Amino acid sequence: MDIILVFGSLVLLILLGIPVAFSMGLATLIAFTIHDSWGMIIVIAQRMYSGSTSFVLLAIPFYILSGLLMNGGGLTRHILHSAEMLVGRVHGGLGHVNVLVSMLFSGMSGSSVADASGMGVVEMEMMEKGGYDKKFSAAITAASATIGPIIPPSIPFVIYGALTGASVGKLFMAGLIPGVFMGIALMITVYILAKRRSYPRSDKRYTSKEKLFGLLNALVPLGSFFIIIGGISFGVFTPTEAAIVACVYGLIIGFLVYKDLNLNKLPAILTETIKGSIRVIFIIAVAAAYAYALTIMRVPQRLSAALVTVAEHPWLFLLAVNALLLLLGCFMETISIMTLVVPILLPIIKSIGIDPIHFGVVITLNLMIGQLTPPMGVCLYSVASITNLSIKDIISELWPYLLALFVVLLIITFVPSIVMFLPNLMP
Repeated sequence: MDIILVFGSLVLLILLGIPVAFSMGLATLIAFTIHDSWGMIIVIAQRMYSGSTSFVLLAIPFYILSGLLMNGGGLTRHILHSAEMLVGRVHGGLGHVNVLVSMLFSGMSGSSVADASGMGVVEMEMMEKGGYDKKFSAAITAASATIGPIIPPSIPFVIYGALTGASVGKLFMAGLIPGVFMGIALMITVYILAKRRSYPRSDKRYTSKEKLFGLLNALVPLGSFFIIIGGISFGVFTPTEAAIVACVYGLIIGFLVYKDLNLNKLPAILTETIKGSIRVIFIIAVAAAYAYALTIMRVPQRLSAALVTVAEHPWLFLLAVNALLLLLGCFMETISIMTLVVPILLPIIKSIGIDPIHFGVVITLNLMIGQLTPPMGVCLYSVASITNLSIKDIISELWPYLLALFVVLLIITFVPSIVMFLPNLMP
Protein backbone atom coordinates (compact mmCIF):
# COMPACT_ATOMS: atom_id res chain seq x y z
CA MET A 1 0.00 0.00 0.00
CA ASP A 2 2.83 2.40 0.86
CA ILE A 3 4.46 1.84 -2.55
CA ILE A 4 1.16 2.57 -4.29
CA LEU A 5 0.84 5.83 -2.34
CA VAL A 6 4.34 7.01 -3.19
CA PHE A 7 4.23 6.04 -6.88
CA GLY A 8 0.61 7.17 -7.19
CA SER A 9 1.37 10.57 -5.70
CA LEU A 10 4.26 11.01 -8.14
CA VAL A 11 2.09 10.19 -11.18
CA LEU A 12 -0.74 12.40 -9.88
CA LEU A 13 1.56 15.38 -9.33
CA ILE A 14 3.02 15.00 -12.82
CA LEU A 15 -0.45 14.77 -14.38
CA LEU A 16 -1.43 17.95 -12.50
CA GLY A 17 1.32 19.75 -14.38
CA ILE A 18 3.86 20.09 -11.59
CA PRO A 19 7.44 19.86 -12.98
CA VAL A 20 8.92 16.37 -12.72
CA ALA A 21 11.75 17.37 -10.37
CA PHE A 22 9.37 19.00 -7.89
CA SER A 23 6.94 16.10 -8.20
CA MET A 24 9.71 13.66 -7.24
CA GLY A 25 10.77 15.94 -4.37
CA LEU A 26 7.24 16.02 -2.94
CA ALA A 27 6.86 12.26 -3.42
CA THR A 28 10.15 11.81 -1.51
CA LEU A 29 8.76 13.82 1.40
CA ILE A 30 5.59 11.70 1.33
CA ALA A 31 7.73 8.54 1.52
CA PHE A 32 9.64 9.91 4.52
CA THR A 33 6.34 10.81 6.20
CA ILE A 34 4.80 7.36 5.65
CA HIS A 35 7.86 5.65 7.13
CA ASP A 36 8.29 8.20 9.93
CA SER A 37 11.87 8.88 8.81
CA TRP A 38 12.03 12.62 9.45
CA GLY A 39 15.01 12.07 11.72
CA MET A 40 16.97 11.22 8.57
CA ILE A 41 15.77 14.23 6.55
CA ILE A 42 19.32 15.59 6.22
CA VAL A 43 20.07 12.53 4.09
CA ILE A 44 17.94 14.04 1.31
CA ALA A 45 20.41 16.91 0.88
CA GLN A 46 23.35 14.52 1.06
CA ARG A 47 21.85 12.24 -1.58
CA MET A 48 21.02 15.16 -3.86
CA TYR A 49 24.61 16.39 -3.62
CA SER A 50 26.30 13.01 -4.11
CA GLY A 51 23.92 12.07 -6.93
CA SER A 52 24.71 15.17 -8.99
CA THR A 53 28.47 15.63 -8.46
CA SER A 54 29.90 12.68 -10.34
CA PHE A 55 32.83 13.62 -12.59
CA VAL A 56 31.17 11.85 -15.53
CA LEU A 57 28.17 14.20 -15.28
CA LEU A 58 30.47 17.13 -15.99
CA ALA A 59 30.25 16.08 -19.64
CA ILE A 60 26.56 17.05 -19.83
CA PRO A 61 26.91 20.88 -19.94
CA PHE A 62 29.78 20.59 -22.40
CA TYR A 63 27.83 18.37 -24.80
CA ILE A 64 24.89 20.79 -24.57
CA LEU A 65 27.26 23.69 -25.26
CA SER A 66 28.93 21.92 -28.20
CA GLY A 67 25.55 21.29 -29.87
CA LEU A 68 24.51 24.92 -29.43
CA LEU A 69 27.84 26.15 -30.79
CA MET A 70 27.48 23.92 -33.85
CA ASN A 71 23.95 25.18 -34.44
CA GLY A 72 24.84 28.84 -33.89
CA GLY A 73 28.02 28.52 -35.93
CA GLY A 74 26.22 27.52 -39.14
CA LEU A 75 27.48 23.94 -39.18
CA THR A 76 23.97 22.50 -39.34
CA ARG A 77 23.20 24.49 -42.48
CA HIS A 78 26.07 22.82 -44.32
CA ILE A 79 24.99 19.37 -43.10
CA LEU A 80 21.48 20.04 -44.41
CA HIS A 81 22.76 20.97 -47.87
CA SER A 82 25.00 17.91 -48.08
CA ALA A 83 22.18 15.59 -46.99
CA GLU A 84 19.91 17.03 -49.68
CA MET A 85 22.55 16.25 -52.30
CA LEU A 86 22.70 12.63 -51.17
CA VAL A 87 19.03 11.66 -50.81
CA GLY A 88 16.96 14.56 -52.14
CA ARG A 89 15.94 12.74 -55.33
CA VAL A 90 14.60 9.60 -53.59
CA HIS A 91 10.82 9.22 -53.03
CA GLY A 92 10.11 11.31 -49.94
CA GLY A 93 13.49 12.99 -50.49
CA LEU A 94 13.13 15.80 -47.94
CA GLY A 95 11.85 13.30 -45.38
CA HIS A 96 15.04 11.29 -45.90
CA VAL A 97 17.04 14.51 -45.59
CA ASN A 98 15.29 15.10 -42.26
CA VAL A 99 16.35 11.67 -40.96
CA LEU A 100 19.89 11.88 -42.32
CA VAL A 101 20.43 15.34 -40.83
CA SER A 102 19.24 14.07 -37.44
CA MET A 103 21.73 11.19 -37.66
CA LEU A 104 24.56 13.58 -38.50
CA PHE A 105 23.52 16.27 -36.02
CA SER A 106 23.30 13.64 -33.27
CA GLY A 107 27.07 13.31 -33.58
CA MET A 108 27.32 16.84 -32.20
CA SER A 109 24.50 17.43 -29.71
CA GLY A 110 23.70 14.16 -27.89
CA SER A 111 20.19 15.42 -27.17
CA SER A 112 16.88 14.60 -28.84
CA VAL A 113 15.27 17.84 -27.66
CA ALA A 114 18.15 19.87 -29.12
CA ASP A 115 17.55 18.17 -32.47
CA ALA A 116 13.76 18.57 -32.39
CA SER A 117 13.76 22.21 -31.30
CA GLY A 118 16.96 23.30 -33.06
CA MET A 119 17.28 21.58 -36.44
CA GLY A 120 13.57 20.77 -36.38
CA VAL A 121 12.57 24.33 -37.22
CA VAL A 122 14.76 24.38 -40.33
CA GLU A 123 13.79 20.86 -41.39
CA MET A 124 10.04 21.43 -41.16
CA GLU A 125 10.22 24.77 -42.93
CA MET A 126 12.19 23.13 -45.74
CA MET A 127 9.68 20.26 -46.06
CA GLU A 128 6.63 22.52 -46.10
CA LYS A 129 8.16 24.66 -48.85
CA GLY A 130 8.86 21.44 -50.74
CA GLY A 131 5.16 20.53 -50.77
CA TYR A 132 4.99 18.12 -47.83
CA ASP A 133 2.05 17.97 -45.44
CA LYS A 134 2.67 19.83 -42.18
CA LYS A 135 1.63 16.89 -40.00
CA PHE A 136 3.88 14.51 -41.96
CA SER A 137 6.81 16.92 -41.54
CA ALA A 138 6.19 17.28 -37.79
CA ALA A 139 5.90 13.52 -37.24
CA ILE A 140 9.16 12.58 -38.98
CA THR A 141 10.96 15.47 -37.27
CA ALA A 142 9.88 14.23 -33.83
CA ALA A 143 10.67 10.59 -34.66
CA SER A 144 14.11 11.28 -36.17
CA ALA A 145 15.09 13.41 -33.16
CA THR A 146 15.13 10.25 -31.01
CA ILE A 147 18.26 9.10 -32.87
CA GLY A 148 20.21 11.90 -31.14
CA PRO A 149 20.92 10.14 -27.82
CA ILE A 150 21.71 6.79 -29.49
CA ILE A 151 24.43 7.84 -31.94
CA PRO A 152 27.27 9.27 -29.83
CA PRO A 153 27.79 11.56 -28.07
CA SER A 154 24.81 10.83 -25.82
CA ILE A 155 23.75 12.56 -22.63
CA PRO A 156 21.63 9.56 -21.47
CA PHE A 157 24.66 7.27 -21.97
CA VAL A 158 26.72 9.61 -19.79
CA ILE A 159 24.07 9.43 -17.06
CA TYR A 160 23.78 5.64 -17.38
CA GLY A 161 27.56 5.34 -17.08
CA ALA A 162 27.53 7.48 -13.93
CA LEU A 163 24.78 5.32 -12.41
CA THR A 164 26.30 1.94 -13.24
CA GLY A 165 30.04 2.50 -13.55
CA ALA A 166 29.86 1.18 -17.14
CA SER A 167 32.39 2.57 -19.62
CA VAL A 168 30.88 5.63 -21.31
CA GLY A 169 33.29 5.13 -24.21
CA LYS A 170 31.97 1.60 -24.81
CA LEU A 171 28.39 2.85 -24.48
CA PHE A 172 29.12 5.45 -27.17
CA MET A 173 30.50 2.79 -29.49
CA ALA A 174 27.57 0.47 -28.71
CA GLY A 175 25.08 3.10 -29.87
CA LEU A 176 26.50 3.53 -33.37
CA ILE A 177 25.00 0.49 -35.13
CA PRO A 178 21.56 0.71 -33.40
CA GLY A 179 21.47 4.43 -34.32
CA VAL A 180 22.07 3.57 -37.97
CA PHE A 181 19.37 0.88 -37.76
CA MET A 182 16.94 3.51 -36.43
CA GLY A 183 17.74 5.83 -39.33
CA ILE A 184 17.28 3.07 -41.91
CA ALA A 185 13.96 1.98 -40.36
CA LEU A 186 12.62 5.55 -40.40
CA MET A 187 13.80 6.12 -43.98
CA ILE A 188 12.06 2.93 -45.15
CA THR A 189 8.87 4.18 -43.50
CA VAL A 190 9.24 7.60 -45.13
CA TYR A 191 9.75 5.96 -48.54
CA ILE A 192 6.62 3.81 -48.21
CA LEU A 193 4.42 6.71 -47.04
CA ALA A 194 5.81 9.17 -49.60
CA LYS A 195 5.34 6.79 -52.51
CA ARG A 196 1.80 5.92 -51.41
CA ARG A 197 0.88 9.62 -51.08
CA SER A 198 2.82 10.77 -54.17
CA TYR A 199 4.83 13.35 -52.26
CA PRO A 200 7.20 15.40 -54.44
CA ARG A 201 10.89 14.69 -54.70
CA SER A 202 13.70 16.99 -55.71
CA ASP A 203 14.38 17.26 -59.44
CA LYS A 204 17.59 19.16 -58.89
CA ARG A 205 20.62 17.38 -60.29
CA TYR A 206 24.14 17.82 -59.01
CA THR A 207 27.34 17.18 -60.91
CA SER A 208 29.91 14.76 -59.54
CA LYS A 209 32.11 17.72 -58.69
CA GLU A 210 29.31 19.41 -56.72
CA LYS A 211 28.54 16.18 -54.85
CA LEU A 212 32.20 15.70 -53.97
CA PHE A 213 32.47 19.30 -52.76
CA GLY A 214 29.27 18.88 -50.75
CA LEU A 215 30.56 15.74 -49.06
CA LEU A 216 33.89 17.37 -48.24
CA ASN A 217 32.02 20.37 -46.87
CA ALA A 218 30.01 18.06 -44.60
CA LEU A 219 33.18 16.56 -43.16
CA VAL A 220 34.01 19.85 -41.43
CA PRO A 221 30.88 19.83 -39.20
CA LEU A 222 31.32 16.08 -38.64
CA GLY A 223 34.84 16.68 -37.38
CA SER A 224 33.57 16.88 -33.79
CA PHE A 225 32.00 13.42 -34.14
CA PHE A 226 35.27 11.90 -35.36
CA ILE A 227 37.19 13.71 -32.63
CA ILE A 228 34.90 12.34 -29.92
CA ILE A 229 34.76 8.76 -31.21
CA GLY A 230 38.39 8.59 -32.27
CA GLY A 231 39.72 10.21 -29.12
CA ILE A 232 37.73 7.94 -26.81
CA SER A 233 38.38 4.76 -28.84
CA PHE A 234 42.15 5.27 -28.86
CA GLY A 235 42.27 6.38 -25.23
CA VAL A 236 43.42 9.93 -26.01
CA PHE A 237 40.84 11.45 -23.68
CA THR A 238 37.81 10.60 -21.54
CA PRO A 239 34.21 11.29 -22.64
CA THR A 240 34.20 14.41 -20.45
CA GLU A 241 37.43 15.67 -22.00
CA ALA A 242 36.03 14.83 -25.44
CA ALA A 243 33.06 17.11 -24.76
CA ILE A 244 35.42 19.99 -23.97
CA VAL A 245 37.45 19.34 -27.14
CA ALA A 246 34.19 19.33 -29.16
CA CYS A 247 33.33 22.77 -27.73
CA VAL A 248 36.73 24.14 -28.72
CA TYR A 249 36.29 22.65 -32.20
CA GLY A 250 32.85 24.27 -32.50
CA LEU A 251 34.28 27.66 -31.55
CA ILE A 252 37.11 27.40 -34.07
CA ILE A 253 34.84 26.31 -36.94
CA GLY A 254 32.10 28.81 -36.08
CA PHE A 255 34.44 31.79 -35.71
CA LEU A 256 37.22 31.08 -38.21
CA VAL A 257 35.88 28.73 -40.91
CA TYR A 258 32.18 29.50 -41.49
CA LYS A 259 32.29 32.83 -39.60
CA ASP A 260 28.60 32.54 -38.63
CA LEU A 261 29.48 32.69 -34.94
CA ASN A 262 30.28 36.02 -33.31
CA LEU A 263 30.67 37.46 -29.82
CA ASN A 264 27.10 38.78 -29.85
CA LYS A 265 25.73 35.20 -30.10
CA LEU A 266 27.83 33.77 -27.27
CA PRO A 267 25.83 35.21 -24.29
CA ALA A 268 22.59 33.62 -25.56
CA ILE A 269 24.37 30.30 -26.23
CA LEU A 270 25.97 30.25 -22.78
CA THR A 271 22.69 31.21 -21.10
CA GLU A 272 20.85 28.39 -22.86
CA THR A 273 23.64 25.99 -21.88
CA ILE A 274 23.29 26.97 -18.23
CA LYS A 275 19.50 26.58 -18.30
CA GLY A 276 19.67 23.20 -20.02
CA SER A 277 22.37 21.91 -17.67
CA ILE A 278 20.51 23.05 -14.56
CA ARG A 279 17.32 21.31 -15.70
CA VAL A 280 19.13 18.01 -16.26
CA ILE A 281 21.34 18.09 -13.15
CA PHE A 282 18.48 19.17 -10.87
CA ILE A 283 16.35 16.23 -12.02
CA ILE A 284 19.29 13.88 -11.39
CA ALA A 285 19.80 15.34 -7.90
CA VAL A 286 16.16 15.01 -6.84
CA ALA A 287 15.90 11.55 -8.43
CA ALA A 288 18.84 10.43 -6.25
CA ALA A 289 16.88 11.47 -3.15
CA TYR A 290 13.75 9.77 -4.45
CA ALA A 291 15.73 6.59 -5.16
CA TYR A 292 16.96 6.65 -1.54
CA ALA A 293 13.34 6.96 -0.33
CA LEU A 294 12.48 3.88 -2.40
CA THR A 295 15.41 2.09 -0.78
CA ILE A 296 13.99 2.87 2.68
CA MET A 297 10.73 1.31 1.48
CA ARG A 298 12.69 -1.76 0.26
CA VAL A 299 11.32 -1.33 -3.27
CA PRO A 300 14.46 -2.81 -4.92
CA GLN A 301 14.22 -5.94 -2.80
CA ARG A 302 10.48 -6.29 -3.42
CA LEU A 303 10.88 -5.79 -7.15
CA SER A 304 13.75 -8.25 -7.29
CA ALA A 305 11.63 -10.84 -5.49
CA ALA A 306 8.75 -10.21 -7.91
CA LEU A 307 11.03 -10.57 -10.93
CA VAL A 308 13.01 -13.56 -9.70
CA THR A 309 10.95 -16.09 -11.65
CA VAL A 310 11.09 -14.00 -14.82
CA ALA A 311 14.81 -13.37 -14.32
CA GLU A 312 15.47 -17.09 -14.78
CA HIS A 313 14.78 -16.47 -18.49
CA PRO A 314 16.89 -13.46 -19.63
CA TRP A 315 14.93 -12.82 -22.84
CA LEU A 316 11.60 -12.95 -21.01
CA PHE A 317 13.06 -10.60 -18.41
CA LEU A 318 14.17 -8.14 -21.10
CA LEU A 319 10.72 -8.28 -22.67
CA ALA A 320 9.12 -7.50 -19.29
CA VAL A 321 11.56 -4.63 -18.71
CA ASN A 322 10.80 -3.19 -22.16
CA ALA A 323 7.08 -3.28 -21.41
CA LEU A 324 7.66 -1.58 -18.04
CA LEU A 325 9.84 1.15 -19.53
CA LEU A 326 7.45 1.83 -22.41
CA LEU A 327 4.70 2.30 -19.83
CA LEU A 328 6.82 4.56 -17.61
CA GLY A 329 7.87 6.56 -20.67
CA CYS A 330 4.27 7.67 -21.10
CA PHE A 331 4.28 9.38 -17.70
CA MET A 332 7.83 10.32 -16.77
CA GLU A 333 10.83 12.10 -18.26
CA THR A 334 13.77 10.06 -19.59
CA ILE A 335 16.42 11.04 -17.06
CA SER A 336 14.02 10.57 -14.15
CA ILE A 337 13.17 7.02 -15.25
CA MET A 338 16.80 6.15 -15.77
CA THR A 339 17.95 7.41 -12.38
CA LEU A 340 15.12 5.56 -10.65
CA VAL A 341 15.01 2.26 -12.52
CA VAL A 342 18.64 1.52 -13.38
CA PRO A 343 19.95 1.18 -9.79
CA ILE A 344 17.08 -1.24 -9.06
CA LEU A 345 17.55 -3.39 -12.17
CA LEU A 346 21.35 -3.38 -12.32
CA PRO A 347 21.93 -6.18 -9.73
CA ILE A 348 19.35 -8.34 -11.50
CA ILE A 349 20.84 -7.99 -14.99
CA LYS A 350 24.32 -8.75 -13.64
CA SER A 351 23.08 -11.85 -11.83
CA ILE A 352 21.49 -13.31 -14.97
CA GLY A 353 24.41 -12.50 -17.27
CA ILE A 354 23.08 -9.55 -19.29
CA ASP A 355 25.90 -7.19 -20.26
CA PRO A 356 25.39 -3.71 -18.72
CA ILE A 357 26.54 -2.09 -21.99
CA HIS A 358 23.88 -3.96 -23.98
CA PHE A 359 21.27 -3.17 -21.36
CA GLY A 360 22.24 0.53 -21.43
CA VAL A 361 21.52 0.78 -25.17
CA VAL A 362 18.24 -1.15 -24.81
CA ILE A 363 16.99 1.07 -21.99
CA THR A 364 18.03 4.27 -23.76
CA LEU A 365 16.30 3.38 -27.03
CA ASN A 366 13.25 2.35 -25.03
CA LEU A 367 13.15 5.71 -23.28
CA MET A 368 13.61 7.53 -26.60
CA ILE A 369 10.40 5.91 -27.80
CA GLY A 370 8.86 7.23 -24.58
CA GLN A 371 9.73 10.76 -25.72
CA LEU A 372 7.21 10.30 -28.53
CA THR A 373 4.32 9.12 -26.37
CA PRO A 374 1.92 11.40 -24.45
CA PRO A 375 1.46 12.74 -21.85
CA MET A 376 5.21 13.21 -21.18
CA GLY A 377 6.66 13.00 -24.71
CA VAL A 378 9.11 15.91 -24.73
CA CYS A 379 9.98 15.55 -28.44
CA LEU A 380 6.28 15.48 -29.21
CA TYR A 381 5.68 18.71 -27.27
CA SER A 382 8.78 20.41 -28.70
CA VAL A 383 7.55 19.83 -32.26
CA ALA A 384 3.95 20.73 -31.36
CA SER A 385 5.06 24.06 -29.89
CA ILE A 386 7.08 24.88 -33.02
CA THR A 387 4.33 23.98 -35.51
CA ASN A 388 1.25 25.00 -33.45
CA LEU A 389 -0.23 21.60 -34.28
CA SER A 390 -2.17 19.63 -31.68
CA ILE A 391 -0.68 16.51 -30.12
CA LYS A 392 -3.56 14.54 -31.63
CA ASP A 393 -2.65 15.70 -35.15
CA ILE A 394 1.00 14.68 -34.77
CA ILE A 395 0.15 11.32 -33.15
CA SER A 396 -2.12 10.45 -36.10
CA GLU A 397 0.95 10.64 -38.37
CA LEU A 398 3.46 9.30 -35.88
CA TRP A 399 2.33 5.71 -35.36
CA PRO A 400 4.16 4.19 -38.42
CA TYR A 401 7.44 5.61 -37.10
CA LEU A 402 6.71 4.32 -33.60
CA LEU A 403 6.18 0.87 -35.09
CA ALA A 404 9.49 1.10 -36.99
CA LEU A 405 11.39 2.13 -33.86
CA PHE A 406 9.73 -0.65 -31.86
CA VAL A 407 10.96 -3.22 -34.41
CA VAL A 408 14.51 -1.87 -34.01
CA LEU A 409 14.11 -2.07 -30.22
CA LEU A 410 13.16 -5.76 -30.45
CA ILE A 411 16.10 -6.49 -32.77
CA ILE A 412 18.73 -4.95 -30.51
CA THR A 413 17.09 -6.47 -27.43
CA PHE A 414 17.24 -10.04 -28.67
CA VAL A 415 20.35 -9.85 -30.88
CA PRO A 416 22.93 -8.38 -28.47
CA SER A 417 25.81 -9.06 -30.87
CA ILE A 418 24.62 -6.09 -32.95
CA VAL A 419 25.08 -3.79 -29.98
CA MET A 420 28.28 -5.37 -28.64
CA PHE A 421 30.21 -5.72 -31.93
CA LEU A 422 32.00 -2.36 -31.77
CA PRO A 423 32.53 -2.24 -27.97
CA ASN A 424 34.14 -5.68 -28.11
CA LEU A 425 36.73 -4.29 -30.52
CA MET A 426 37.83 -1.72 -27.97
CA PRO A 427 40.79 -2.52 -25.66
